[in-house]
Amino acid sequence: MTNLCVYVGLLLSLLVVTGRAHLNLYLNEIEVQRLLGLSAEIYYVREGQVNEYALHFTVPVPAEVEEISFTWQSLAKRPLPYQINIVSPDPIALPKPSMNISQQGEIPEHIETFAIGLRCSGRETAEVDVTITVEVTLDRLTGNATELVFRRKKICLMSEHPDANQPDPYLLENASNGQNGLITLIIGGILAILFVATIILIAYCAQGSFRRKPQHAQPIRTSSFQCLQPHASSAPSSILSPSYVVPTIATLSRTRIYANAEPEELQRRISELTVQRCRVRLSSLLQEGTFGRVYRGSYNDSQEVLVKTVGPHASQIQVSLLLHEGMSLYGAQHPGILSVLGVSIDDHTAPFLLYLAPENSRNLKIFLQEPVARTLTTIQIVKIQLQLAQALGHLHSHGVIHKDIAARNCVIDDQLRVKLADNSLSRDLFPGDYYCLGDSENRPIKWLALESIQYKQFSEASDTWAFGVLMWELCTLARQPYAEVDPFEMEHYLLDGYRLAQPINCPDELFAIMAYCWTMLPMERPSFEQLQICLQDFYAQLTRYV
Repeated sequence: MTNLCVYVGLLLSLLVVTGRAHLNLYLNEIEVQRLLGLSAEIYYVREGQVNEYALHFTVPVPAEVEEISFTWQSLAKRPLPYQINIVSPDPIALPKPSMNISQQGEIPEHIETFAIGLRCSGRETAEVDVTITVEVTLDRLTGNATELVFRRKKICLMSEHPDANQPDPYLLENASNGQNGLITLIIGGILAILFVATIILIAYCAQGSFRRKPQHAQPIRTSSFQCLQPHASSAPSSILSPSYVVPTIATLSRTRIYANAEPEELQRRISELTVQRCRVRLSSLLQEGTFGRVYRGSYNDSQEVLVKTVGPHASQIQVSLLLHEGMSLYGAQHPGILSVLGVSIDDHTAPFLLYLAPENSRNLKIFLQEPVARTLTTIQIVKIQLQLAQALGHLHSHGVIHKDIAARNCVIDDQLRVKLADNSLSRDLFPGDYYCLGDSENRPIKWLALESIQYKQFSEASDTWAFGVLMWELCTLARQPYAEVDPFEMEHYLLDGYRLAQPINCPDELFAIMAYCWTMLPMERPSFEQLQICLQDFYAQLTRYV
């Protein structure tokens, strides 16, 4: 067992010495706890050594945090002049940041803390990349200086009551032109028109509210992902916080959306994909559970397929579950997704689900447990992770939440081409990965995000968490995550800040990516678009030296 603070410790263990800065500068434990939910200190400069790795890490600043603090101290026996510049590219969402120290001066010889205010205006929702540059002059005569650049991503949310104390930057800029009278007149006229229009709109909406239901709140963009827009006919979304809307699954569009279906829609999908059972030939049994079976076979004697079905002792509930879960990726068109190709219900007690089988493909979890997997290199593992991140990014772009991302729900071929599949029959074929916590539902507890365990809430962010566990599975060759933790204790274990330990031979950079998937707050986790960029960059670094 290891605390998540190990993640920070690993980040900070990679010190790159670029010169003596003659100072200490770091985020103390309280500040790291506020920003990242961890218990540790992040050193940017320690005993004069600059930590370039930590400087390159962009720290998210949650919406509720309006001030960030830095602790520093001069180690030199002479004054160390400094100059601080802050760049915020979006003055509408985030007006000019403030500081409780002067923009230039001398670094104190004793440990002191200074703060930078990042107070959003509330006028719009945005992610603002804030760059803080601290230039420390080491020698006035030679002009030798060290430049430290800190990157923050400030999350700003639109508010129903924007901060009246935050002036509009455009109004301030125009006011400085000396045309205050004309501007005031124009603004007054515009405000009067807007006021009249608002009164008319309110009256119209009040009248219409008696004959139509109110619309659901629109989702907002958070620090890590874009919440998908709820469909008008869907049930109200579960709320994690006043500003966080869990995305609902959109209605079916044959070529774009593939979501859980109502009975009528399920029947339509089955009828569209129905094939004749006599055209399916089973050649070999690949997996077998208590009632589920996976075969390799052929369709029309020409097309290689994987066939999922149930045995003679399966109940009607198990048959229904096979069909519902087997149709969850219906219509998916992506090279990294294994969607259902056909279905046969000629025998209602044992339906067939057909999937296009890549050559020599097999279950990813079983493959990782075979001796051949021990020859996998870090480059190959990262390439597999990148393929899956691209597939999940495609699903999320179409409004689909997978909810059961794991190695057991993927297939891989001899060329290490991997495809993400649905979770039909997984509970039966991999019973050790699912647990019932007294709610009559088997769930993959050790792959679930904290909010999914506590409240059964699923979103893009919960998929990100499970993807981090899948990355860990790949690096450990399908070891059981949290093997020493009782499933009933998982909620408290995660709440206490514990996470999966760094696998042996897993590079620090790769572990940092997967650990970032396990941040406590859903909106702090990276999107799959961001994960693709991180994995692609790391893959490029690895292949550069091969």
